Amino acid sequence: MLEKILVALDRSEMGQEVFQQALSLAKVMSAQLLLLHVLSPEEEGSPYIPMLSNVDYYPGLSGQSLDLYQKQWDSFKDEGVRMLQAFCAQANLADVKAEFSQVLGNPGNTICKMAAEWNADLIVMGHRGRSGLAEFFLGSVSNYVLHHANYSVYIVHYPRNLKSSEKTVVEAAENVSVS
Repeated sequence: MLEKILVALDRSEMGQEVFQQALSLAKVMSAQLLLLHVLSPEEEGSPYIPMLSNVDYYPGLSGQSLDLYQKQWDSFKDEGVRMLQAFCAQANLADVKAEFSQVLGNPGNTICKMAAEWNADLIVMGHRGRSGLAEFFLGSVSNYVLHHANYSVYIVHYPRNLKSSEKTVVEAAENVSVS
């Protein structure tokens, strides 16, 4: 019997589907949810780290760049908390006990660590369907969790209709010829 389900979420379109499937499982099993968002510079929509190569030439530039980056990062964090609060409220309205956590770290490692600390029975997370070059260069958090978690993992696959933009990137990369 599942009692505790850790739900790994990000701010992508996939996050809503992952949450809905986890919520359905929690209702059927009378389980509680831990909604987890891992803050990572690798996440889609995260602010870019400013390049500081011209610090010697323009000393004021580095301070301005870092201030701007800090404001963007704070906004990114706040958006993550708002997402988690909204999902938590939806779960509570559905009579599912839920709590949330937002942690800075490497997504795969952090998900495994939080599952162990919370003593989860199941991890629910998304898989974007990356393969080939895209997975090689961008990595796969779900692949890491599948191979490193000591818990059962339920993978929600990326819907076909949402794959089109990533597919064109992969096709473009595969069509590049090296001479």
